Amino acid sequence: MALDQQLLEILACPDTHHAPLDYDADAATLTCTECGRIFPIRDDIPILLLDEAVEPSTAPGSPDPSSSADSSSSADSSSSAASSSSSDSSDSSDEEGK
Repeated sequence: MALDQQLLEILACPDTHHAPLDYDADAATLTCTECGRIFPIRDDIPILLLDEAVEPSTAPGSPDPSSSADSSSSADSSSSAASSSSSDSSDSSDEEGK
């Protein structure tokens, strides 16, 4: 069952800007036209809670620019940690040999 058109006309984002929402019947979601938050519709009830909303950057299918930067920096730090731990172990084995 689709949401009533009169209800859709009065619904707004619960954030301080109270912007209108775009209805996607196929996805059963309401999307804020201002902030882009995506609110689910469960059992024909719009869930307009900020805690339940999906942020635009974490929405399925949206590219997350921070994830590529995070993965490269974490790879750099893990390789640095590995090289420093291997040099630590070689230093300790040198000292043991003396």
